[in-house]
Amino acid sequence: MPSPSSPAPGTRPHNLARILRLVHEEGAQSRAALTETTGLNRSTIADLVGELIRLGLVDERIPETPGRVGRPSPVVAASSDVVAIAVNPEVDAVEIAAIGLDRSIRLRKRVLNEALPTPQGLTTLLAETLQEWCDGPLRQARITAIGIAVPGLVRASDGVVRNAPHLEWRDVPLADLVADGCGIATVVDNDASLGAIAEHRYGAGHGIDDIVYLNGGASGIGGGLIIRGVPVAGAGGYAGEFGQNRPRITDDADRRTADGVLEAEVSRRLLLDVVGLEAADDDVLAAELSTSGSPDAAAEVSRQGRVLAGALANAVNVLNPAVIVLGGFLATLGELRREEIMDAVTELAMAESAEGLGIRSAALGADRLLIGAAELAFAGLIANPAERG
Repeated sequence: MPSPSSPAPGTRPHNLARILRLVHEEGAQSRAALTETTGLNRSTIADLVGELIRLGLVDERIPETPGRVGRPSPVVAASSDVVAIAVNPEVDAVEIAAIGLDRSIRLRKRVLNEALPTPQGLTTLLAETLQEWCDGPLRQARITAIGIAVPGLVRASDGVVRNAPHLEWRDVPLADLVADGCGIATVVDNDASLGAIAEHRYGAGHGIDDIVYLNGGASGIGGGLIIRGVPVAGAGGYAGEFGQNRPRITDDADRRTADGVLEAEVSRRLLLDVVGLEAADDDVLAAELSTSGSPDAAAEVSRQGRVLAGALANAVNVLNPAVIVLGGFLATLGELRREEIMDAVTELAMAESAEGLGIRSAALGADRLLIGAAELAFAGLIANPAERG
């Protein structure tokens, strides 16, 4: 995810950005708490909060504290009426959400695809959805930007989708196309990279600085990296494509392809097939796999868990993360076969690299990619609230 240019430290614009980021990421806080966290004096905090209120980015309100005697101090909260539109186009469905600066999910819809979505078709769907929402529940809101999480290689600097093979998109200037069609600034990045950021800030990786995130979706497997607390994108912005690596498979009986990549061997489609589903979201698939008494389903879950463990061991040896976070259908595999996967990773990886390793399911569940897309959309505003507010 590209980092918007930030004001110089110690300047008024920089301090405005600090306050806005704190209430966005940490939630509503009193002026006293902001004073303690930032080290700024009370009059400066009062002035900064006043400006953010004038810009319409925060509200100051009395918190609800049942049973408390006396009038509580007001808290500063990010505005729910400043909204980002978050989008995740997949081969089976397109998900769209309106997410407030206070991180509330105000609206959400999932549109099933009758055919693969095209870039122009996605733009039309977004324009129609925005018109409907802005005429109704969002008519009092201010939409700051659209953030799109794409399952493919994205040049985040200009929002060009270089290659989303499962969507059959190549060299699509998606940010410009959607911005022109919807009249709203648009930013685009890889879905798993955004999922990694969301889980690092608010989910299973919160407070942890070295994370490998793997996302399992209808388009396959992608990944995101957080190293020393910073998202790592690589030279072209394409780092983390774990799904395109070839896993170590020691037992030929576990192999489904002659020389297949990870996402061909560990596949959502194969899991759907083994429980007899044509299509389903992650929650339905997880429920079916958890309750199925089919020996074939159990065998396929175990097989995919073994193959996944080999790929995770390679990631552990190369990157030495503190935590691996699994999202989408990979979280289901992790929950159903957690001990077996952990034992296999420990066996295959270097002992020193695997020491203290944790493997966790994405805590944000089905919201993870949309929250990541909203973070991308809010990034410019939070970095420069005085300019963009």
